[in-house]
Amino acid sequence: MKSKASQSQGLLLYHLSQTQLFALGTLKIRELVPYTPLSAIPQSHPTILGAATIRGHTIPVIDMAAAVGYAPIAKEDLAKSYIIITDCQRMVIGFLVRAIDKIIECNWRDIESPPNNLGANAFLTGVTRFNDQLVQLLDVELLLSKVFPDNPDMNRAILTDVQREKLKPLNILLVDDSKVARKQLSDALDSINIPYFVTSDGRDALSLMESQAAEGSPIHILVSDIEMPGLDGYELAFEVKDNPALANAYIILHTSLSSDISVSQAHQVGADEALTKFDAHELIDGMLRGADKLAEKKS
Repeated sequence: MKSKASQSQGLLLYHLSQTQLFALGTLKIRELVPYTPLSAIPQSHPTILGAATIRGHTIPVIDMAAAVGYAPIAKEDLAKSYIIITDCQRMVIGFLVRAIDKIIECNWRDIESPPNNLGANAFLTGVTRFNDQLVQLLDVELLLSKVFPDNPDMNRAILTDVQREKLKPLNILLVDDSKVARKQLSDALDSINIPYFVTSDGRDALSLMESQAAEGSPIHILVSDIEMPGLDGYELAFEVKDNPALANAYIILHTSLSSDISVSQAHQVGADEALTKFDAHELIDGMLRGADKLAEKKS
């Protein structure tokens, strides 16, 4: 199957420095606007340059270079810079970048996981090449977690004993290429004492599901990111539904994309739900719906 994501999603290539190419998936992007004067936001994070008024909406703008450890964009370079307006993790945010390169088509299977030796604070979820140049995909969840620390109330859910007992016997698999997202998912289940498996990419997730099914202990609930290197969430969902040994799994695609497109495509590939990151209450409610549906199938 051709990936539903790769049919509609490309990569926007841009520069934070003079040489290195970076990329964002185009589904995250609302529009690109030339630099516009910004209004100060008192007591904001140091990397927030101010607020832009775009089409009547006030949008905070982050110096993306400074946020990921590069030199901030100099004042004399601002006139040539661009603001990438994104819709991500329930927030509309602008990212100031040095220059826009181009939008390219992308086969997400060609994107590789970043090297392990980059360290815990590397802002990357994947790497690929374009015209023999290395392209780095940024971990937007990690970046935003540094600028906007999580609201603890959204990372914890409260279950009744009856609800907990519905989930405890089930094999739950969490899949996300973002370190921050994996921790959010793990913390949400750890806080309610629900066991789970976790992987950082779709290929490992599919392999784990196949081995669990072969051992007679299949995965019951799959929670997967959509944008991932190698095997993306859409492809993973399709592969699961296309395999009779795995097809009973209740699939929740869990994404930073705040788009109706991701919801409609999720259903096209067989996923049961698509939820926007990150609200632990919504996620656990989705898992409970999955538990109820699985119970109905057994009865």
